[in-house]
Amino acid sequence: MKILVINAGSSSLKYQFMDSVTGDVYAKGLCERIGIDGRLTHKVPGRDNVTRDIAMPTHGEAIQAVLDIMVDPQYGVIKSVDEIEAVGHRVLHGGMAFTESCIIDDACIAAIEKCIPLGPLHNPANLMGIRACQKIMPNTKQVAVFDTAFHMTMPAKAYTYAIPYEYYEKDDVRRYGFHGTSHRFVSARAIDMLGNPEHSRIVCCHLGNGSSLSACVDGKCVDTTMGLGPLAGVPMGTRCGDIDATILEYLMGRYGYDIKEMLNILNKKSGVLGISGVSSDFRDLEKAAEEGNERAALALEKFRYEVCKSIGAYVAAMGGVDAIVFTAGVGENDAGLRAALCRQLSYLGITIDEEKNSKRGQELEVSGPDSKVKVFVIPTNEELMIAMDTAALVEGK
Repeated sequence: MKILVINAGSSSLKYQFMDSVTGDVYAKGLCERIGIDGRLTHKVPGRDNVTRDIAMPTHGEAIQAVLDIMVDPQYGVIKSVDEIEAVGHRVLHGGMAFTESCIIDDACIAAIEKCIPLGPLHNPANLMGIRACQKIMPNTKQVAVFDTAFHMTMPAKAYTYAIPYEYYEKDDVRRYGFHGTSHRFVSARAIDMLGNPEHSRIVCCHLGNGSSLSACVDGKCVDTTMGLGPLAGVPMGTRCGDIDATILEYLMGRYGYDIKEMLNILNKKSGVLGISGVSSDFRDLEKAAEEGNERAALALEKFRYEVCKSIGAYVAAMGGVDAIVFTAGVGENDAGLRAALCRQLSYLGITIDEEKNSKRGQELEVSGPDSKVKVFVIPTNEELMIAMDTAALVEGK
């Protein structure tokens, strides 16, 4: 089935047009600077990239620009928009309303709107993408795929916060977790690579500018590092990860920050950027550390330490582990990080094949032949997962 996958942000819109069965990508691209001026970058495998400056005052114009170039005689890949059989939308927060993907209707939209307080930056943008597609493609089925849905199998002991219970009952305050579509994809693939055992215990490490880990037992999430929002867990590119809440009170009192200023610091000025003062890009940190920058080295050491701690915690929570999976930009491409983590986890009987681990950008097992735990590198493919869900729902499977 030919699916258009949409990931709408507040001023940008990513898209992929792909086959839900083979995973073949016919075209993909990015609309950026929506609401400012507008720029479209369109990529078709085997062809030169196309960049156009197009007025995009709203997401409606962005969607229209995507559809126009898809059918363009020179740059397009289809003759008619009717060849788009369905549209799959990435939606950040499904709250407690969604445990799986769903066909978009009025009730679905109302429920996504209700989750805006939980995802104030992302859900409104996701809705803009949905409504733009509904207006321009009124007869095309659309599906919402939620970042939080995969984690809704967590038991109460994992998702409950130790604050007055009334905030859970009245306000839905609990651990939700994110990157769920990625964790779902790589955990399922890891089970395949293990030979589809009846029982499996897998730690999935989605490591990039945004990072999260999840513990998966028999293909279901039992815990994850992110929480009510995507600020919790391990340190990230610019996000602080888990910190003592007293820090907020202390800094707000000392410098007069209001809560918006404080959250801006924690979301955009912290993480490895905050520690290093160099960059949120791990490649920049590696270079700076090699040149003797001690704070860059500390930022990398802190990141590795917290990831390793989280892996250890999940091994304990699951009562063992059969596989550890690395995915996303850093997890897939940073061989040094993987090797360092595996050395730290050698007490679990983990060994690593250095030659295999040196490869990047491909799916492979990097654990040594005598390793008691499998270590996999699995490139994530959230777009394919969204396309597969969309096709299944539209076809009624």
